[in-house]
Amino acid sequence: MTTVQLFCLPYSGASAMVYSRWRRALPEWLSVQPVELPGRGARLGEPLQTDMQALARQLVRELIPRINGPYALFGHSLGALLAFEMIHALREFGAPSPVSLFASGTAAPSQRDDYARGFADPKTDDELKAELRDLNGTAQEVLDNQELMDLTLPVLRADFRLCGLYEYRSRPRLDCPIHVLGGKQDKATQEQLIAWQLESAANFSLEMLPGTHFFIHEQQAKVLRILRHCLEVDVRRSSRLACA
Repeated sequence: MTTVQLFCLPYSGASAMVYSRWRRALPEWLSVQPVELPGRGARLGEPLQTDMQALARQLVRELIPRINGPYALFGHSLGALLAFEMIHALREFGAPSPVSLFASGTAAPSQRDDYARGFADPKTDDELKAELRDLNGTAQEVLDNQELMDLTLPVLRADFRLCGLYEYRSRPRLDCPIHVLGGKQDKATQEQLIAWQLESAANFSLEMLPGTHFFIHEQQAKVLRILRHCLEVDVRRSSRLACA
């Protein structure tokens, strides 16, 4: 199997490290490449960003020299929206198209009005902590750790504004398949998830998995099986198109 680079975009408040376990759980032909966003992890000293298109273009300029053969993008929640904007930016820069986009845990770009209502409003630390509790992905001992919260909350606040200030722009559809994953107990409805199919002229799939917003961790084995299967199919499709 040809080596495929899988560039992974984190969700709000997270660093690229959330995908580090995937490297050990996926076959060697699938090269997991976590993408670190400014203001966290190894890029802690860089300013946080609240403009989605500007951030997408910045990351694409950094990404293009790393692309070496077939590649795909995966993003969860904020990361899915950012991955979508990055593929449009990649097209603007004249880069090769990815073989797949995996959009996980968020409404389609055209369905943001209701889904992201209130995200752009300034939030206090207590309001942000309440959001983390509601999302069910942060242990209470982490929420009670002031040092960790001092690092996390500014990132989360900027990421919420990044989502809340996002404005959907209608553009020519993408030419890569879009595979959407949703949690059955998550906020995004099936209707909001299905609307992702409007963004591509290629294949579309939707998988609903048990779990809340962080089903990608709760159902990691199932998520990785879906990724592996879809990429095997999409790489073959891409090869056929290249030879046609």
